Amino acid sequence: MLLAVDVGNSQTVLGLFAGSELLHDWRVATDVMRTADELGIMVFDFLELAEVERSCISAFILASVVPRLNAQYQIMSTRHLRVEPLVVAPGVKTGMPILTNNPREVGADLIVDGVAAFDQYGGPCVVVDFGTATTFSAISARGEYLGTVIAPGIEVSIEALAQRAAKLSRIELVDPGTVIGKTTVHSMQAGAVYGFAGQVDGIVSRVREELGGKAVSIATGGLACLIFEHARTLDLVDNMLTLKGLEIIYRRTQEAR
Repeated sequence: MLLAVDVGNSQTVLGLFAGSELLHDWRVATDVMRTADELGIMVFDFLELAEVERSCISAFILASVVPRLNAQYQIMSTRHLRVEPLVVAPGVKTGMPILTNNPREVGADLIVDGVAAFDQYGGPCVVVDFGTATTFSAISARGEYLGTVIAPGIEVSIEALAQRAAKLSRIELVDPGTVIGKTTVHSMQAGAVYGFAGQVDGIVSRVREELGGKAVSIATGGLACLIFEHARTLDLVDNMLTLKGLEIIYRRTQEAR
């Protein structure tokens, strides 16, 4: 079995694969202070919940945008899983050409999303990932990674608003139901949900223009379902996109050997 891990700034997603089939997935808060041993305990707890023996894990792949945790996950893999980790980084054969000015600066998560999106849905396509930042990745009809739009994430923006405005507090991000708010909380929720839906529509439309017109748009990330209900340019939601991409990249590296 393959254990795939995607470490984001706010959340970490783990997936357990048998071949190309995703059997289990888990989501936890990212904690940069966790050690390799603590990560091992976390993984073993999840395996126990899934009733999977640790000896069944024969491969491990990691994509991370948190450098502090990269080494800890690699140590965890070799020490506790006893498998050599594969880390998505420059030099790994993803099968996707990166046509940016500096391919090395493109986040591993963005590349993984792009690989999965093109494999699953074809191109051209736009991947909208709702994380700490909201990112828009453009993939060509030939499966090339063309570039990215990076905007502040929804939760980051709400937190900044609460910190900078004396009379506004933190809110729960839920569907406000209407655009016109009747209370302060309702108004902030409407601004967040409909404001970001409008941002998505504006950026996706412009990216499509640069791609020549039509491009399938895929939403992923923790808040994808909420914004999908209100955005007019998103075609579908795939919250397992990054995990699927990790499995695809692992499979390609094995086939290339």
